[in-house]
Amino acid sequence: MAEKLEMKELAEVAVRFSGDSGDGMQLAGNIFSTVSATVGNSISTFPDYPADIRAPQGSLTGVSGFQVHIGAEMVYTPGDKCDVLVAMNAAALKTQYKFAKPGAAIIIDTDAFGAADLKKAAFATEDYLGEMGIDPDRVIACPITQMVKDCLADSGMDVKAMLKCRNMFALGLVCWLFDRDLNIAFNFLKEKFAKKPGVAEANIKVIQAGYDYGHNTHSSVANVYRIETKNKVPGRYMDITGNKATAYGFIAAAEKAGLKLYLGSYPITPATDVLHELSKHKSLGVTTVQCEDEIAGCASAVGASFAGALGVTSTSGPGICLKSEAMNLAVIMELPLVVLDVQRGGPATGLPTKSEQTDLLQALFGRNGESPMPVIAATSPTDCFDAAYSAAKMALEHMTPVILMTDAYVANGSAAFKLPNLAEYPAINPPYVPEELKGSWAPYLRNPETGVRYWAVPGREGFQHILGGLEKDNKTGAISTDPENHNLMTHLRQEKIDKIQVPDLEVLGDKDDADLLIVGFGGTYGHLHAAMDELRAQGKKVALAHFKYINPLPKNTAEVLKKYPKVVVAEQNMGQLAGWLRMKVDNFVPEQFNQVKGQPFAVAELVEAFNAIINK
Repeated sequence: MAEKLEMKELAEVAVRFSGDSGDGMQLAGNIFSTVSATVGNSISTFPDYPADIRAPQGSLTGVSGFQVHIGAEMVYTPGDKCDVLVAMNAAALKTQYKFAKPGAAIIIDTDAFGAADLKKAAFATEDYLGEMGIDPDRVIACPITQMVKDCLADSGMDVKAMLKCRNMFALGLVCWLFDRDLNIAFNFLKEKFAKKPGVAEANIKVIQAGYDYGHNTHSSVANVYRIETKNKVPGRYMDITGNKATAYGFIAAAEKAGLKLYLGSYPITPATDVLHELSKHKSLGVTTVQCEDEIAGCASAVGASFAGALGVTSTSGPGICLKSEAMNLAVIMELPLVVLDVQRGGPATGLPTKSEQTDLLQALFGRNGESPMPVIAATSPTDCFDAAYSAAKMALEHMTPVILMTDAYVANGSAAFKLPNLAEYPAINPPYVPEELKGSWAPYLRNPETGVRYWAVPGREGFQHILGGLEKDNKTGAISTDPENHNLMTHLRQEKIDKIQVPDLEVLGDKDDADLLIVGFGGTYGHLHAAMDELRAQGKKVALAHFKYINPLPKNTAEVLKKYPKVVVAEQNMGQLAGWLRMKVDNFVPEQFNQVKGQPFAVAELVEAFNAIINK
């Protein structure tokens, strides 16, 4: 008679799937995330994959990881370290064990730990657990490869196709361990492989086999764990990545404004998924063009904006360099344009699949001439929807290019997303030239209150005009080299940006009496929030001010930054936000915490560093 397992309830848990880049770890992680998000758990994920197109099988450089943190209440990060590590081969165990907690459970495929596998992974002996100091009692060792072959023996699939299902066995075992509903995973696979029902059926069969293996053997684990959602908010939820949320935000903004959406793009990691997603939605009035290079993608979006559409171009840091001339064209023509920068590690090709915040000063200043642009930075995968909507609204209502900054961490990461009600989002009202100005209108006639140039969409009788890259006369719109006019136009373009109203900077935590204010921007929000929570749990007085709107800055920025005795600006660069804030706020001299590792912050390291500042 089988031992009856005790069901233990956990507040949170982190699981890391790892294996060869062809082992499907990203898919296994995504399915587990979807299953967890669907039942209402809070989730935060971190895909960590190599830059190699296809590294040699079993090599240390070819290991792909996917970490997901699920919680009964809000979780802000994927977790510094995992409670469960799935290592599909020897190289995965060798490289990923450092991400496991001291007491973590480890699931391995013993069929992938042969002598040749151990040699590739640079193990010195066949006692790989002893060599790494791993307690065998913490290891769930099972012959996954052979069991998958046995499971699919009558499927008619060849061995290569069978082995592509190994990830599903590991997923089934993890689903058993955390009492997940397999039907959600089954439906995911049926939808994903709708055109290949045989593949879907095979994967479903293997997931069930992994689940049954855990159930029948108890897999060296004495308990099954459940994570119940504590604060359920009614609504429809989905697991969404930042890139997909960004795409949906652009679609929503175009719908709200009553415009067509145009994306001109050139493929580049990690931004390409936005192009892929938008290309699926022609029925919603979306046009996507994969252009021959970066500047063409941007220039075509400028043309679409001139023609009356919401023009968007997407890229990463290297592409921003290449787009800069066309971005400047939108500045001087004063046309709406959203430039999406999904930041990655640099310089040059750098770390294409890793995440940094090193493009901020390029976004603010990386163009010739005085060329001011609003800059918005999304704070999480789900916030990418709102940030994209806000960037489009700002571009359309203020007739300016806007840079929307995300990064590889939030773009590839995912979270549980409550589907929004578009009726609750603010209206988007482009400044179309009033009909009563017919006869007296000129291309650079402005709204006297906002300083925004009126938008005359081609095709309106009486409003024919030409725009271009040469400076224009403020009154007539004709080409002008007059020094006084150029000085005036430069100031008018800057004043238009300065007049944009953005929400005040919010302070979280001990906002009235903090001894330390933590400051950050963009995708580090979750890690800084978690660090603040940990410090407050230790009895420290700590607050957090996180910037989403960087240009123009919130009106209360100086008031907030000067209120606290100690301020630390933490960012994944060498101090770009700190430098910008010193430029804009007189006598602001903050402490700094800077890392450029291509990896998210570790909360434990933040807590240690911030404690040192408090105690200094």
